[in-house]
Amino acid sequence: MPSERTLSTARRHVLPVLGLGLGGAVLCGALALAISSGGGTIAPGLQVNGLDLGGLSREQALAKLQAQPATVPQVQVVAVGNRWTVPASTLGWKTDLEATVDAVLRASGERGVLDRVEAFLGQAKVQPLPLMERVDQAQAVKGLTTLSSSLTRPARNAKIIFDRTRYAVTPDQRGQQVNVAGAAQQFSQQPQLRTLTLTVLPVEPQYSAASLRDVVEQGNALVRPMQITLAGTDRTATLTALQVANLYWVRPAGIELDQDAVKSSLARIANTLDQPAHDARYALQGGKLTRVPEQSGVVLNQAQAARPLTEAVLDPAQRSVTLPVQTSQPTLTVASLPDPHKLTLIATGTSTYYHSSVQRRTNVANAASKIDGTVVAPGGTFSFLNALGSISEDNGFVGGLIISGGRTVDGLGGGVCQVSTTTFRALYQAGLPVVERNQHSYRVGYYEPQVGFEAAVYDPGKDLRLQNDTGGPLLIRTLNNNAKSSLSVQVWGLPQTRKVSVSRAVITGHTPHPRAKYVQNPALPAGVTRQVDWAADGYNLYITRTIKDASGVRTDRTVTNYKPWQAVYEVGVRRSGSSDQ
Repeated sequence: MPSERTLSTARRHVLPVLGLGLGGAVLCGALALAISSGGGTIAPGLQVNGLDLGGLSREQALAKLQAQPATVPQVQVVAVGNRWTVPASTLGWKTDLEATVDAVLRASGERGVLDRVEAFLGQAKVQPLPLMERVDQAQAVKGLTTLSSSLTRPARNAKIIFDRTRYAVTPDQRGQQVNVAGAAQQFSQQPQLRTLTLTVLPVEPQYSAASLRDVVEQGNALVRPMQITLAGTDRTATLTALQVANLYWVRPAGIELDQDAVKSSLARIANTLDQPAHDARYALQGGKLTRVPEQSGVVLNQAQAARPLTEAVLDPAQRSVTLPVQTSQPTLTVASLPDPHKLTLIATGTSTYYHSSVQRRTNVANAASKIDGTVVAPGGTFSFLNALGSISEDNGFVGGLIISGGRTVDGLGGGVCQVSTTTFRALYQAGLPVVERNQHSYRVGYYEPQVGFEAAVYDPGKDLRLQNDTGGPLLIRTLNNNAKSSLSVQVWGLPQTRKVSVSRAVITGHTPHPRAKYVQNPALPAGVTRQVDWAADGYNLYITRTIKDASGVRTDRTVTNYKPWQAVYEVGVRRSGSSDQ
């Protein structure tokens, strides 16, 4: 209810008007009309941001506010001893002029009768209204995250590692995370805030060092050597403690077998302990070829051996295990070998190796002797590496120059490719289908002038394989003449009607070799230069083979792409601190 003073004041303004007779009545009617309706405009005296919006329509008020942008306030962001002062707009703050005008219109409609009378009489009270604000919460999160990024630290899990001989645990570390989302939500709900406080929360690692110690102790209890025996034999081998440790993983959830490592380990055990079957073969006795009977063998049953091996590995009390075996049957019997007197020479491959080092000559002779006498069963596949055995010191090979990693370097078995190349020439000339043939990276002088007619091997990974489609067994013979630096490989078998011709290489592209490269070598005396690799041009070429037999005439191509190769020289340099004498 209006107070007595308020009513009295109103009467002083209104009652004199009511006493004006007819003119006063007209004026009173106008006053009543002004009081009853604002005409869709804002009541006088309402201000926002220092701007008088009285008498303006909604659109006019909005345009007036847009013409004078509000000053962007500053916001202080506080977090654990850090303080940043930034424009509120960087945290998603902005004015909401539409909402502001709507609020002004609501305030205008809520004005009382006396306020309207005073406004009509030019005595309107000034009423400032706030500028409405809002915050884009997503932008606030982004801005606060940028500010506090230095305070965020992820938790670091403890890790299980294998430290040379034992499993160990690396330390864990607690992390911390800034509660940006909470502060952004608060600012969004209270855009008028000018100080925001960020709380920092601890983040615990998923795996602590303490939680991993038990499983690491379990893993270490399994690290011990194990003796392997093939059932029913006296053949044994030993897995070292490191080899046993390689068969399983120590995971946070427990011990986990490495199935691939188990398979690889069984393959190594088989390679060491197996006594595979020997096919029937020819042997030179008293200068004459004779037939040698086949022999069955005993080999590891790898499929059945995985379970007992892994069970033993996972039982720390076991230090030995017996693995199951199976009989290995020969594929070529003596009964299937024709009389050696019925064998005929089918094809011959030749090559020369002038200027080879002593080491290279040793490897050529050794490799040639290893494959001499190899018999390939009808329909079987000749594998150079299988016939040769491993390229290792145990198998009689010595160091020599090889191509490896894009360089000509010292390596074991340099010269073996002389034998694989000569063997390829013989088998290719015999018309055998090529299963696998690999080229050298660059053109090698030893294999001239038959460029492109060569085959590289590397143990492991690169083999030479051709299939025996002659309908009978094949005998491989080698004739090595070190004095004349010449090698021949012969292919003997049942008489053949096929005729094979091999064309000379057709060169389709040529790339000159790059400029020589000089590399400093502190091990050489100053001023001394030593060549360690030799230049060779690059070539793209192919050879064509034509085979004529009862089935008709067919041709195939062997394509070779040699890289251009640069000469490399090592240059001696003066060592630091040395002086001329």
